[in-house]
Amino acid sequence: MSGRRNLIWLGLTPEPERELPATVAALRGAARRTPDVLAEATAAATAAERRRVERLILHGTQHGWLRYLAEVTDLVTAVAGRTRPGDRRAALRAAEVVLDHHRMLVGLPGPGYDRTAADRSALERAVRTLRTTPPDGDRG
Repeated sequence: MSGRRNLIWLGLTPEPERELPATVAALRGAARRTPDVLAEATAAATAAERRRVERLILHGTQHGWLRYLAEVTDLVTAVAGRTRPGDRRAALRAAEVVLDHHRMLVGLPGPGYDRTAADRSALERAVRTLRTTPPDGDRG
């Protein structure tokens, strides 16, 4: 591409940049959360995640963005599989957002859609699990 950055991937959907920072911050912080965690800590974690997403969008590449979304997929599937603590509602929302994004890649040129096939499958399973199993506190 003669040194120019391919930006077509940025036009897919605004939901990931709008919704992922708060949900991902909640998922990343769940293992460290204690009852006395202050709201500022959550706000700070969300702001840090938002800065990371902004850097990826403004200065990153599609490959880097997909790597970030793969991290989110790993967090979601760990919460769905109960191998990591986390807010199951946040995990479901993150899964839905990333899955929608990955499905839209079919309309873009390049290997993005094929590259995310395994993540799409994992996210589809996680969404089914998260929709059908209650949070820990709701189990009988």
